[in-house]
Amino acid sequence: MWITLSLTAAGGCTSFWKRDQDDPSNNPKLAKLLKVPDPPDLVREAAIPHGMQSVRVNGVAIVNGLPDTGGPALPSGFRDMLLEEMKRKEIPNPNDFLELNTTALVQVLGTIPPGSRRGDTIDLEILTPTKTEATDLHGGWLLDTRLRHQKVLDSAVRSSDVLAVGTGPVLTRGDHEGEADGALRVQGAVLSGGVVQNDRKLGLVLRPDFQHVKMSAAIAQAINHRFYFFDGSTRRGIAEPIEDDFIQLDVHPRYRNSVARLMAVVRAIGVAPESSNTQVRLTELGERMKQPAKAADAALQLEGLGEPAIPTLLEAVQSSNPELRFYAAEALAYLDREEALDPLIAAIRSEPAFRAPALKALEDMQHHNVVEGLQRLMDSPSLETRYGGFSALRNREDGRQKLAGQNLRGTYRLYQVPSTAKPAVVVSLRRKPEIVLFGDVQPLQIETFFIGPSGIMIRSVPETGQLRISRFQAGKDDAFAEVDNTLPGVLEGLTEVGGGYGDAVSMLRMAKTQGILPDQLAFDPLPKNLRTYYRNEGSEEGDSDEESNGFVSDSEEESDGV
Repeated sequence: MWITLSLTAAGGCTSFWKRDQDDPSNNPKLAKLLKVPDPPDLVREAAIPHGMQSVRVNGVAIVNGLPDTGGPALPSGFRDMLLEEMKRKEIPNPNDFLELNTTALVQVLGTIPPGSRRGDTIDLEILTPTKTEATDLHGGWLLDTRLRHQKVLDSAVRSSDVLAVGTGPVLTRGDHEGEADGALRVQGAVLSGGVVQNDRKLGLVLRPDFQHVKMSAAIAQAINHRFYFFDGSTRRGIAEPIEDDFIQLDVHPRYRNSVARLMAVVRAIGVAPESSNTQVRLTELGERMKQPAKAADAALQLEGLGEPAIPTLLEAVQSSNPELRFYAAEALAYLDREEALDPLIAAIRSEPAFRAPALKALEDMQHHNVVEGLQRLMDSPSLETRYGGFSALRNREDGRQKLAGQNLRGTYRLYQVPSTAKPAVVVSLRRKPEIVLFGDVQPLQIETFFIGPSGIMIRSVPETGQLRISRFQAGKDDAFAEVDNTLPGVLEGLTEVGGGYGDAVSMLRMAKTQGILPDQLAFDPLPKNLRTYYRNEGSEEGDSDEESNGFVSDSEEESDGV
């Protein structure tokens, strides 16, 4: 009996000792682990972005359909990689196929931007190996290729799963830059030729001092209070706390094409729940909106507050200072407020530094008057402004209906845009294969005949005043078309004789070089991102002297014109 009581007493003492050890007050490490950190004022104080880097993908492929300007794929690591890929696809006689003069081995590169979804398209860059017998990729077609991300780990090249697949017609650099340098004829691009295969997730990584499951949940709750959408009939926030140190983010539909802006606004959200202090914060941010050095960040925080911030932004958009007015209008646009429209259109017209972000803010703004506002830009003297406004219109469903471009046999789209400004011809070299004619573009000044690319000849027909387009290619039937003596007629006729986008681009460049295209020709004169805005030192809210503000950009206004 005594032994039993002794063991019971010993067991009881041990149990009490363990509970004493588990008490956080007696275990500093456990207490630190369990203690919830004090919440930061803004999300960015506790978290850094994840997934905001672009992913570079590459592969090896074949360009087919060349008019004997290809060449055998010479022995190399690229050829070995391609043979392995062809065996995977069970292509018969791959070595014989690689010896044809109608094919060329190429390296294919692409960049997948942050927030991409499965099915999104990307441009592909085409390069030929240093040692190649191919002389020209013009008129070629990139056969199906699979693109992966590659890294060097432990002195070995590691490849990811397939992140994109690609195919499409090749637009060579020689088509738009000229053929003086033979290397330009074996380099090029496939516009929107790549298709992304997987969604790219975004997220926030919590800093070490804030890594706690309750803190992760609190930050996600603050984000979801501001950003949510309806998945069917269910309301769902964009943030999901996955770990105590990681929050996964979906891209809100309003920011589908402005992922960087979404991340900046998310990180400018306050963590504490809305309360009576919200009005104090609004007052403080309103004062910062009057200070040029602080206005950009204040506008992000106000955008992060959402609806309660609209009166403060509406007051700020009345500022006489163009910089302060722009920041307020940009935030209002992402809140889909009509009051943002006129200030942003004015900024696009007059301020090169604000042009690209203002157009991006208007591109997805949910208001029917945006289309009319963008159409007003078509009369701007600046070709950059016109084409930037056109691109924003084309990216909107209601804008595309207004533009009503002509599909030229599935090769590219031709747009004729009314404009009172100086006529111009614009050629796209990214994303969309398109040619845009602004204003009353003059016809080609062909007195007798014009020799174009790929066996194309354009001859004047004095009896009818029309033009006769002929195309002669080895191994193919001769093709002919008779068209009106207008630039749209010539471009349509080129497709009738089998010409593609590369032929049209090359023909326009050659016509301009030879002086038979009288109007301005420009390649991708889009507004440039990240231009620098220079303000007067000590400028105040009431400073209305717009001439005192200077701008610098990475290109001149009309530098893309030929």
